[in-house]
Amino acid sequence: MLDLLPNTENLPEILPARKLSARVAGIYVAQGDDFETQATDSLQLEFQGIPRDFHGGYTRRSGGREPWYPRGTEMRNERQVSIVAPDELALVAERMDIAELRPEWIGANLLLEGVPHLSMLPSGTMLFFKGGVTLKIDAQNGPCRIAGRRVAERAGMADHNAGSLLFPKVAKRFRGLVAWVEKPGRIEAGEDVSVRVPEQWIYRA
Repeated sequence: MLDLLPNTENLPEILPARKLSARVAGIYVAQGDDFETQATDSLQLEFQGIPRDFHGGYTRRSGGREPWYPRGTEMRNERQVSIVAPDELALVAERMDIAELRPEWIGANLLLEGVPHLSMLPSGTMLFFKGGVTLKIDAQNGPCRIAGRRVAERAGMADHNAGSLLFPKVAKRFRGLVAWVEKPGRIEAGEDVSVRVPEQWIYRA
């Protein structure tokens, strides 16, 4: 269809869809008033996300990531589930000169292994879990100083303020993804996941 357009200059580059495979290497939940998660064997997901989880709900309040709204504006919750990868956590830990960066410290719900450059999966990527759950990727999870301070505290860094500032710098594009529940159900540890990357359009016009 693109070849029928009158102006053929600067047409979007189209990358084909593809499928990848992953495995659930860890499951975590934050059932309280704090974002830090705790390990668990399974997660029950509903359309509003993870019941009673810190980031659960159909809607959420806007913050620093949404400067186009007054802070505290009610908006759709596209951050129901936080997903990270073990290789990217290890890279960030190395950059921060700490022994490890645990998923719990930054409020992750799922640790997925097997996907190269997990944080670079595009918006719209679908995660089909073997048990029946489907998640849809919204975007990268931008690192913030609040999570950075928690990392500094848990890792035993001497200067917590310096750690809180360092984390957003070194974790950018390696901090994982946020997703929302398209099809609810239960996710189990060790479960296989089919990752469906959509056709991508590189828009340059």
